[in-house]
Amino acid sequence: MYSVSSSGINNNNAVAVGSSTAAVGVVEKSTKAHANTVLLKSVSAFLASNKRNSSNQSKASEASLKTSRRSKKDRMDELSGKINPKLLEHLRKKTRFNKDELDALCRIYRKLVSNCQYATKTLASGPSGAAIAKPQTQEGIDRIVFRELLHSTFDIVTEEILMERIFCSWDKAHEGLPLRLEGWLVGLSVFLRGSPSERAVFCFRVYDLNGDGFITKDEMFTLLRNCLIKQPQDEDPDEGVKDLVEIVLRKFDLDKDGKVSLDDFMRTVAAQPLLIEAFGQCLPTESAIISFFSTLQV
Repeated sequence: MYSVSSSGINNNNAVAVGSSTAAVGVVEKSTKAHANTVLLKSVSAFLASNKRNSSNQSKASEASLKTSRRSKKDRMDELSGKINPKLLEHLRKKTRFNKDELDALCRIYRKLVSNCQYATKTLASGPSGAAIAKPQTQEGIDRIVFRELLHSTFDIVTEEILMERIFCSWDKAHEGLPLRLEGWLVGLSVFLRGSPSERAVFCFRVYDLNGDGFITKDEMFTLLRNCLIKQPQDEDPDEGVKDLVEIVLRKFDLDKDGKVSLDDFMRTVAAQPLLIEAFGQCLPTESAIISFFSTLQV
């Protein structure tokens, strides 16, 4: 038999003992834990401070030099937490946030990016820095900071594979790359205030592990197996998962082709909205959303 469980995040304190190889691993783990702690404290302090104190798109006909200069200016705006008026209006039209909310979210973005840079520098300064610190070729919010934000701010406690898929699906135009300002805000708009159809499309992209446009039986098996805990008396733990896959497939596979297309998923979720996260949590709860916006105090 199986029982549904919620994944937690366990923080282990390592002690440096033994060989130099083991010591390097301990230092790396300790440094990462320290960087994550700094991130949580920084974002929490920023939101608490707000509560207390209560793009330009380039034209095809423009010269490449002018476009390059504007891109550099936009990057400077991103890192300073400021948005020029035209970019602000562009983002307001592309998201469901007002100008005050965009301003607050841009300042959070700046804080998150600075934490990404701090974590990179901290890792690089350690004894094994040359071996473990990979240079970040693009500025933005990286995987580590993104996952910590989802866990600490939006109570997303899910399997590692889903965390990775949420990150990769956040900005479909730059999948897998560090999140830049516009991608961060547009994705956050869907995540927090998206329409039912927008959120359903987002969840489908998360569950479509290989990005081929379908949720296959193998992908269902992977997702559902990670949500279940093996019981000691189970002789074949995979059999129960396979049975569950068949049940779910019958529910979603409306055209009976043995896999779930986007159309299958959208129609099923439209009829039964509670099935939107059938393969694992990838959206915040309503209470987490309310709490987040209340801390912005805009």
